[in-house]
Amino acid sequence: MTLEDGESTEVQGSGSARYRLRRSGGVYSCSCPAWRNQSIAIERRTCKHLRKHLGDAEETARVGAPDPRKPATGGTGAAARGAKPTAPPLLLAHTWENDVDLAGWWMSEKLDGVRAYWDGRAFISRLGNPYHAPEWFVAGLPPIPLDGELWSGRKKFQRTVSIVRAQDRSEHWKEVSFVVFDAPAHDAPFEDRLDLVHSVLSERTCAHALRHAHERVRDVAHLRAELARVEALGGEGLMLRRPGSRYEVGRSSSLLKVKSFHDAEARVVEHLAGAGRHKGRLGALLVEMPDGTRFSVGTGLSDDERESPPPIGALITYRYQELSNDGVPRFPSYVGVRHDADWPASPAGQVHKTKVAPKPPAAAATPVSSVQTRRFELTEGASSKFWEIEVRGAEHTVRFGRIGTQGQSRTKAFASAEAASRDAEQLIEEKTRKGYVAAD
Repeated sequence: MTLEDGESTEVQGSGSARYRLRRSGGVYSCSCPAWRNQSIAIERRTCKHLRKHLGDAEETARVGAPDPRKPATGGTGAAARGAKPTAPPLLLAHTWENDVDLAGWWMSEKLDGVRAYWDGRAFISRLGNPYHAPEWFVAGLPPIPLDGELWSGRKKFQRTVSIVRAQDRSEHWKEVSFVVFDAPAHDAPFEDRLDLVHSVLSERTCAHALRHAHERVRDVAHLRAELARVEALGGEGLMLRRPGSRYEVGRSSSLLKVKSFHDAEARVVEHLAGAGRHKGRLGALLVEMPDGTRFSVGTGLSDDERESPPPIGALITYRYQELSNDGVPRFPSYVGVRHDADWPASPAGQVHKTKVAPKPPAAAATPVSSVQTRRFELTEGASSKFWEIEVRGAEHTVRFGRIGTQGQSRTKAFASAEAASRDAEQLIEEKTRKGYVAAD
């Protein structure tokens, strides 16, 4: 019996013990020790409770082995053999650091979806795992490799993940499009590869495949205007391709990403209890960066995610404004569970250090002004108040009052944007100590 994404159920264990099964972001989990203590990726873990609830055949197909502690003896493919899947030969991006003149480069929207490599027969994730698309979805796709994104629309990353990671080949795939932006196997300049993508998709009936739109960058002003437009619509940012460049495997300076905010991954180490409006459910995720730095992420979580949060050990993506002097992300916001990336491995006896891109010089400001609004609420007894702060450049505005009213506002100016952010963080700490919880 499958669970819908965000749904959970309680099952009887041995003796009087009871355990909770959950499905979050397309990944199943169980609260039993047998599931928690497995030293493999969370999407491949299983246990007797999941197997009994979902059915032996479906669970074997989901994790690729009949027993989580030993590989399957039958079947084909890396998952069935218990071996690590082979990642496809993908081109990966560097971050633009205001150090390259992008005039004449090809510009496209950075899609907030799931990267997918079409090998001519099936979709493969960045880590080499299959995406089980229905036959009607892939019908008409050409028998050549294509690089693209499985995308449901802006601000629907988690919804897309839950659809494409499920193995039920459901009708929910009708919400998804395969947006193609390259033809990896065609050894030719980028412009010729774009023409090939247009040609093969035009001559076939591919109802769910689209060619990603690109345009030339005229100058930096054009780039910043397009970035502002995309982000105002809820988009993630922009991707830039060097004209005439070939398709390279691995990270290349021929592909750059441009965003106002940074994205990174962290591992969930603890669930922090909520207070006020979130009392009785998750308040925030305590997460750990690859270098061991820990911090909490309480913004960006939906009510469903607070009721059924990412399990301990899950890798999440968060968005943040900048790093503090201590290397802690400022204003972190939850984006979703990350299934297509590995946790960085460190050599024995060494601590892995995260490489942090240097901040651009003051003369080369970020493409759009960094504006961040945080809202907090306090609901206790007859008290029902809100407090929010908006940081805009070198000033911040505080609004406060009774929930349901416009309240009052106060604006304060500072000598620099960094000073405004520091003061905002101090005010937020004061409010959270008084019992206010994040509500944005």
